[in-house]
Amino acid sequence: MIGIGAAIVSLGIAEAAVRAETLDGHPLSTAPASAPPPAALTVRTRLVWEGADLDGDGRADIANPTGQAPRGEDAYGEGRFHASRDGGARDHEGVDYIATAGQTVDAPISGYVTKIGFAYPDDQTLKFVEIENPALHLTARAFYVDPDVAVGDTVAVGQPIGHAHSLQRRYPLGITDHIHLEIAERGRKVDAETLIAARVETDRIAAD
Repeated sequence: MIGIGAAIVSLGIAEAAVRAETLDGHPLSTAPASAPPPAALTVRTRLVWEGADLDGDGRADIANPTGQAPRGEDAYGEGRFHASRDGGARDHEGVDYIATAGQTVDAPISGYVTKIGFAYPDDQTLKFVEIENPALHLTARAFYVDPDVAVGDTVAVGQPIGHAHSLQRRYPLGITDHIHLEIAERGRKVDAETLIAARVETDRIAAD
């Protein structure tokens, strides 16, 4: 009788276990929950400007002063090197890089600040910063800069040297604000676009 009773108790426990594993007649799943779907990605592209390594040390010796593209054509001409000026009477001796008035302007080369001057003899507001690098025999002038440096200061390529002026008062017909960059090697003007190249960089960002 003791054995029969034990068997009945065992059957009751087993039946209870079976019932506990069902809900509305359907077995409860013991499989792990499925992983949430991967987050959607937003792909963004941007232009990154890389300067030439002139001395072979693996680091750029030239920098885009604004991080923006060269100026295209507007009411006052084009911003490329040797674009026509004054009806063909002279050539443009630099490259104009688009700027937003007030933005930070970076040093186009490393060296010493050798001059801060006025872009135009009749205008005491628009200035330029001149930097020389004796080791590379380079001189750079960045025009339309409100300087944060002084003559004699040492600057590194890419270091902030001031902020961009607005050109709208000087050129009211609609000019693109820009930094005019002149680079000379041993006194000869060179095209900055041959020393500063653009590449496309892609960022993948998880969507909100």
